[in-house]
Amino acid sequence: MKVKNTLGVVIGSLVAATSFGALAQGQGAVEVEGFVNRYFTDVQRDYAHNEGNLFGGSIGYYLTDDVELALSYGEYHDLRGEGSQGSKNIKGNLTDLKAIYHFGQPGVGLRPYVSAGFGHQSIGDANSGGRNHSTLAIAGAGAKYYFTEMFYARAGVDALYNIDQGDTEWQAGVGVGLNFGGGSKPAPAPVVAAAPEPMPEPAPEPALETVRVELDVKFDFDKDRVKEESYGDIKNLADFMNQYPQTTTTVEGHTDSVGSDAYNQGLSERRANAVRNVLVNQYGVDGSRVNAVGYGETRPVADNATDAGRAVNRRVEAEVEAQIKQ
Repeated sequence: MKVKNTLGVVIGSLVAATSFGALAQGQGAVEVEGFVNRYFTDVQRDYAHNEGNLFGGSIGYYLTDDVELALSYGEYHDLRGEGSQGSKNIKGNLTDLKAIYHFGQPGVGLRPYVSAGFGHQSIGDANSGGRNHSTLAIAGAGAKYYFTEMFYARAGVDALYNIDQGDTEWQAGVGVGLNFGGGSKPAPAPVVAAAPEPMPEPAPEPALETVRVELDVKFDFDKDRVKEESYGDIKNLADFMNQYPQTTTTVEGHTDSVGSDAYNQGLSERRANAVRNVLVNQYGVDGSRVNAVGYGETRPVADNATDAGRAVNRRVEAEVEAQIKQ
């Protein structure tokens, strides 16, 4: 397969994917990507230049919100071998299957990752004129930046250990891709107003009653990841806001007193945004109705001198009020 054909398939997939609506990232999502890597070969190989390029594409499936299984294919270019018949152009390809673990929350922003897997490399032999087939163990790290819910750019580096030959080579590269097909956002529950019954005389205005839903999400020490046990409480708040679409809320993040003021301020903001992302991305609350702020360690509700008090202070709070007729 020519590299133009390979990139054409990837680019075609990216264009076709844009016909889908922007769905939430996370479990069940699919990512397609086109990439170019700089290939640094082992110095013991008979190459006139110990560097080349790998052009290709990949497709991945998210088994969970953080774990992706990705299959990729690429073709080597710009490699020249020093054989018995002089310098010659070397062709080859690499197919690999990797598991990728992403850090941080799904959504717009930066998500670092680590990866590991296995690959099969088929590459020309400068001396025999045949091909060298090798099994590779691959480990890597990098980061993806999601400009929107769907579109992202990636940069990373991979170490390729040749199990058959016992040497290690490297690749560093960049890519662009699309994320689509994850769990769709639930539509807000419609509010159905009962038709008033005809009255012979105008009825007096009914009294209004204030109803309120409060949220208190606890976090582990120095963590900004929402724990599974808190999702039910967040969903209750989201259901209430979807039932009363005129409501808004501010999600407030807090920390205990361990650490510097500046660090705790940033941690509280990350916690508030993590809860906001669950409300918006998972439970369908309009993002314009949810603000997120962090107060660092400035608003404790318990004694920071004890472990129990600090655990209470590591929290995110929110409340929503609505006026209903009695």
